[in-house]
Order: sequence, then C-alpha cells, then structure tokens
Amino acid sequence: MKGLKELLISLIDILGLACWVEISTDKPRCTYYFGPFLSKKEAEAAIAGYLEDLEQEGAQGIGYGIKRCKPDNLTIFDEVGEMAHRGSAPVFSGQM
Repeated sequence: MKGLKELLISLIDILGLACWVEISTDKPRCTYYFGPFLSKKEAEAAIAGYLEDLEQEGAQGIGYGIKRCKPDNLTIFDEVGEMAHRGSAPVFSGQM
C-alpha cells in the first residue's frame, strides 16, 4: 500500500498538484519547501516538525503556508535581502 501512495504522490507532483509546505524566514532570509504531500491535511500534520527544526537552528521571523505547486528549488536563499539586512549592498561586475 505504501508503494502505491508514493506512486500517486509522484504522479500528482509531476502534474504540479501536490501540496507543499512553504516556510519563509527573515533570519536567514530564505524560503523552504517541504513535501510533496497528497493532501493539505497531511501537509498540516508535518508543519510542526519543520518549524521546530528551523527554530532549533536559530531561524527567526518564521511564516508558513501550504500551497499546490511544483517548486523548482527546495531552498531559496535571498542573498540581496540578506545583504540589505546586514547594511551592505551587492557589488556587481563593472561597478566602482
């Protein structure tokens, strides 16, 4: 039965219909995706564990939600936002 469920999750994920937990943090400025899940109810049941892990790692300003999507990246680090938060500005090639 477990193999059938995993196959079904893979199929709905390919179609972009799977549920994913999206968690964003201010420090570090990141967006994380956890999943895929077959249903919103299953995703909701998993949120507490992900939040606990991020809190233990020192993440701050945590927000979360559940969405049907197909994320290209499971972790998105906002480097420009991090630099602005630290009071720095990015230096691009060709700038003085």
